[in-house]
Amino acid sequence: MSQLDRAELAQQGAIRADGLRAAGVELVALTFVDNSGIARVKAVPVDRLWSAAAWGVGASNSFDFFLATDDIVGGTHSRGPVGDLRLHPDLDALVPLAAQPGWAWAPVWKYDQDGAPHPQDARALAAAATARLAELGYRARTAVELEWVITAADAPDDPRSATAGPAYGYARLSSQAAYLRTLVSTLTAQGVAVEQVHPEYAAGQFEVSVAAGDPVRAADIAVLTRETIRTVSEQHGLRASFTPKFAPGGVGNGGHVHLSLWDGDRNLCAGGDRRFGLTDTAEAFGAGILSRLPALLAIGAPSVVSYLRLEPHHWAGVFRAWGLENREAPLRLVQGPAGQRDRAANFEVKCFDLTANPYLVVAALIFAGLAGVAEEARLPEPVDVDPGTLPSAERLPASLAEAVAAFEADSALTTAFGPELATTLMDVRRGEIDRLGALPPEELCAVMRYLH
Repeated sequence: MSQLDRAELAQQGAIRADGLRAAGVELVALTFVDNSGIARVKAVPVDRLWSAAAWGVGASNSFDFFLATDDIVGGTHSRGPVGDLRLHPDLDALVPLAAQPGWAWAPVWKYDQDGAPHPQDARALAAAATARLAELGYRARTAVELEWVITAADAPDDPRSATAGPAYGYARLSSQAAYLRTLVSTLTAQGVAVEQVHPEYAAGQFEVSVAAGDPVRAADIAVLTRETIRTVSEQHGLRASFTPKFAPGGVGNGGHVHLSLWDGDRNLCAGGDRRFGLTDTAEAFGAGILSRLPALLAIGAPSVVSYLRLEPHHWAGVFRAWGLENREAPLRLVQGPAGQRDRAANFEVKCFDLTANPYLVVAALIFAGLAGVAEEARLPEPVDVDPGTLPSAERLPASLAEAVAAFEADSALTTAFGPELATTLMDVRRGEIDRLGALPPEELCAVMRYLH
């Protein structure tokens, strides 16, 4: 969205409002995800959708500097309480909310009052990365897996209060069958293509996988899916936690990202003459991601609590390595079954979590991969064991401070993000380190448990 045609936007907003009113919608929630990974919201009556589309809804520039705890930090580009942004709903992404009758939802684009794009709009950055791919003749298909822990609403600190049984066990699914059925049917009604849902390893933990699509749409779906999980959980007397570490010593929630590179209708992650069927371009793309994983953690594992999850031998991917179907490697090549590899083959990034802004995540992965293509990079030898058992294994950053330093040293990513957003992101990361970095793990987990 590069230029505002306000008359056209007003007309389209009015048309969409007519359809929403016919469906019983009275209010529209307009969301953006801030630099700490929190979905913030403004809402308008459906009768004002035309105005929001054409003229935007006001929001403070200070949202760029919010921490997940709602503290507001300073930074190089902070204007404090001064200034105004305009939030314009993406009418093409508008959807009625099946779990919240009378409501619809749309993600927004951010502009200033003169109609110029906001340089810290994460969704616009994801769109720019996608456009850059298209300029080079490629496209990407992306999906985010969501893991979460449920608890009984009256026992929010006990992950066994809502369901019990072995990891991945049918007993867990049976005990929450009605909840999971409602969740999947609600997501389906909202246009989210659910591919599978299942109990996970940790107590009270579940995972949902959705179909891959355009990177911006994938990030939208990640936001919509998480908020739907939260709402449906509350309606079933449950609380949902997406934190990377519910409690010290336990297994954390991840936000794994699947990404494949395509040339037209050809999946470049399959049918090539490189290892495991990769094409030269797909290998270079994967190599660009692998080499930049330390810097990418500042985007995909952006919270102090993220590094409690990133432990060896927990399938979180903490050593810089890649491998075919290696679930302990942070970059896993997923081939899929024979006969489907031309559609299914993709890279999975396992070291990210759901404190991340999904728009920044997909943008960062695309820019890292394209840097690898430009460099004609090559992947090292794949690893077919737990990388943590190898004496030569290279540990990824073990703290947010290390990831911040790696990001700031990576010119490809900082250039792609632009000086204002790149600087502000790291100002926010340092703000979280100052606010939360000294907390004992138990207290840190308690503070972060239900923020995202």
